[in-house]
Amino acid sequence: MRLSWLLSLPAVLTVASAIAIEKRDADFLSVRTKMHKDMSGRGGDPKDKYFRKSLSLSQGAGIYESVFHPHYDGRFADHQLGYRERKQALSNLIQTYLATMADIGVETWLMHGTLLGWWWNRKILPWDSDSDVQVSESSMHYLASYYNMTVFHYKTPRIPEGRDYMMEINPHYTNREQSDKMNVIDARWVDTTSGLFIDITTARYNFTHPSGEGMLSCKDGHEYRDTYIYPLRETFFEGTPAKIPFAYKEVLEAEYKQKALTQTSFEGHHFDEDKLEWIPVNKKGIVEAKKKADESRKQEEQKQKEKLSQDKKVEEQKNQEQQALGKPETKAPVAQQPNAHQADSSKPDGPQVAKQPTKSDQQPPSAQHDADAQKVKEEEMRIANLKANEEERKVKESAAREEEKRKEEGKTNGSKR
Repeated sequence: MRLSWLLSLPAVLTVASAIAIEKRDADFLSVRTKMHKDMSGRGGDPKDKYFRKSLSLSQGAGIYESVFHPHYDGRFADHQLGYRERKQALSNLIQTYLATMADIGVETWLMHGTLLGWWWNRKILPWDSDSDVQVSESSMHYLASYYNMTVFHYKTPRIPEGRDYMMEINPHYTNREQSDKMNVIDARWVDTTSGLFIDITTARYNFTHPSGEGMLSCKDGHEYRDTYIYPLRETFFEGTPAKIPFAYKEVLEAEYKQKALTQTSFEGHHFDEDKLEWIPVNKKGIVEAKKKADESRKQEEQKQKEKLSQDKKVEEQKNQEQQALGKPETKAPVAQQPNAHQADSSKPDGPQVAKQPTKSDQQPPSAQHDADAQKVKEEEMRIANLKANEEERKVKESAAREEEKRKEEGKTNGSKR
């Protein structure tokens, strides 16, 4: 009996493996924890759609992921979390995901709004209600083959009561074409307590792309040259080791424009550069801050106009004085003093006659010259301020990189001990 069982074991394992990679639609009854009503609204979705997302009806989206918010899984949640509770839940969500992927050997990296949050302070943007990551095509096949519908239980100091997280693979992940608009999300990492989730998309090599070899495409429409993604950079996010694209700045600017990397007021928050935190502010404060910034900008523009007008008048007055004295028109007072080359010149006219100073040349500088000197000084100060601002920006970026490096070295030293 035992021998026959051992001989039949390979066949049993083969069948089990085949079942593991079949489509496994996680219906409400099979995954529910404590709810008695399915809030996903799945009945209104098109037949071939697996994950729901907030798209227009013309794109065949059906309805929202949940009936109350597009970034909650309606099988596990029936309400939205508060501001602080959501921030904490999203932090736990990305930490458990990154730790799990590292543990099972899946290479993944931050993208989209999550990567933008990393750019600012290595944290999730406080107004976000989900996270976005990417994996390679081979990694997606691996997850689908061995971890689809797997539940991971975490109990940590930050989650003392314990919490379950589920890896769910979209059975349409095998369709590589961007024409599959109803299934642009290939997988999700779902918090079965709060209903929040991480969208996981696959970066696939597009062998027929018009731009030639080395192009990566995602089903959600994003495309990248592979040298912008690989080799991945190691970093930290929400206090957990993470990876980001090699050319992260260029990737962010292409998706969100350069302003998103410098704008310090957005979505009811202001970025405190001393605390490196996005601080929520009320709408009145936002309006006042914007009004003050607009007024400051207008004043600066007016000053520049007045300065240009004054410079023009000074130049015209200077030219008139030089013409009255019979001197050629010059751009700056230093041009009136001959240099060594001019003194040796064979030309008898022009500035060379100044070799023999007249009585007027020996007198103190005129008020006009003082005005010219002041103008040059102001221009030098303006240029110095611009350089100082640029240096300050570089110092901040350098400090952020050094801080990241120190954290990584500290972790390495700790592991050596």
